[in-house]
Amino acid sequence: MAPIKFGTDGWRAIIAKDFTFANCRAVTQGIASYINCNNLGKKGIVIGCDNRFMAEQFAQECARVMAGNGIKVILLKKAGPTPVTAFTVWEKETSGAIMITASHNPYYYSGIKFIPEYAGPALPDITDVIEKEVNRVLSEGKVYELDLAEAVKLGLYEECEIEREYRSHLLKLIKGEYFGQKPLKVVVNPMFGAGIGYLDQILAELGCEVRAINNYRDAFFGGNLPEPTAGNLGDLRRAVLAYEADLGLALDGDADRFGIIDRNGEFINANRFMSFLLDHLIKTRSFRGPVCRSLATTHMLDRIARKNGLSVIETPVGFKYIGEALRDKACMLGGEESGGLSIFGHIPEKDGILACLLAAEMVAYNGKSLEESSGDLTNEYGTVQSRRTDIEVSNEDKNLILEKIADYSPKTVAGLKVDSMSRVEGSKIVLEDGSWVLVRPSGTEPLFRVYVEAGDKSMMEAIQEEVGRSLGLTD
Repeated sequence: MAPIKFGTDGWRAIIAKDFTFANCRAVTQGIASYINCNNLGKKGIVIGCDNRFMAEQFAQECARVMAGNGIKVILLKKAGPTPVTAFTVWEKETSGAIMITASHNPYYYSGIKFIPEYAGPALPDITDVIEKEVNRVLSEGKVYELDLAEAVKLGLYEECEIEREYRSHLLKLIKGEYFGQKPLKVVVNPMFGAGIGYLDQILAELGCEVRAINNYRDAFFGGNLPEPTAGNLGDLRRAVLAYEADLGLALDGDADRFGIIDRNGEFINANRFMSFLLDHLIKTRSFRGPVCRSLATTHMLDRIARKNGLSVIETPVGFKYIGEALRDKACMLGGEESGGLSIFGHIPEKDGILACLLAAEMVAYNGKSLEESSGDLTNEYGTVQSRRTDIEVSNEDKNLILEKIADYSPKTVAGLKVDSMSRVEGSKIVLEDGSWVLVRPSGTEPLFRVYVEAGDKSMMEAIQEEVGRSLGLTD
């Protein structure tokens, strides 16, 4: 088989084709070697899993290998969200965690994510070392294993429940007093995934009237992608309208990303929500710190931050870089347009459950829908229109387009002067009026992602059309 590679958030592969017990053991051995080489073995490791096919069995396989390497295992008793596994690292002060998850990928995928001791996504300097060790194991190395019954006798294995501590921590981050005026009616959709039983219980504890859909385990995710995008949340939209709810809240397969349906049935994308949220946090929290976003995320955050005297940190795409800023720079908010978010005081890992609770808090605080609140934001900070388009190409065309991107240095785009260019990841062009466009290749698929933001829809479309035509992405 091809060498195992860690992508933006771990290793993912098709079950039974590449995601096998043998490869699972090899990856775990690579992680175990990394932990022991860094003298972290005595701190133990957490192992968690999502709701995918045979996830529990893969988790136990990881546990056998970790115990075989002399590393104590703390296995979460039942399937749960990635942020809960990361929180357990924080709570138990372990060397890190292994999470069996393929997040929002199709049902026939599984994956392994390594969460280091700081309870956030592993950075490339860690995953590169692990990747080399894994492939050494695959070619010539040995996997060490220990039967779990023996591991128990040796004090190398225990099972753990952490839900109560995690819920208690989230309730400290949320302003529960804002929920006392009028009970919110909320529909929750965990999309058959690992977030089942979290949002609905916490919201009920906050006094909300909650209904849940798709809140049982289905390894096929109802035949859909467990990704909370507008196109995948038709059932949540219908439930919100039928129930006359104030809000619809969704989680992806491992509950680290979120989706929001407003009272009128409108999907609120992550860019818009994070703009609402930053304004809300500034009004309701005393702490101040930088705002961190990926280079593909809305610059509305910049407007809000700078008007309130806050600095902005721009990172490459991938929450691991945002997590690093949350840890090192004490950021007030860190987020990305694909639905990853965390705030100061929480783990430096994206958490869809926290994001959804903050959305409910905002609606309870304002007494308005998110759409109704958007007028206040527009009056204070102006408007932006954002769009992301994924364009599939052939492998041959991908190489040609990459060459064009490397040479693309326009003086103007859509009649506006180019203010700055960045080639940190693909090519990002910022124009004189603050509009911008980013074109970046997918690391795993033959496609390009085009992100455009402008003050109005017509300018956004003009920028996208000109750049797409210049790079050969459109006719």
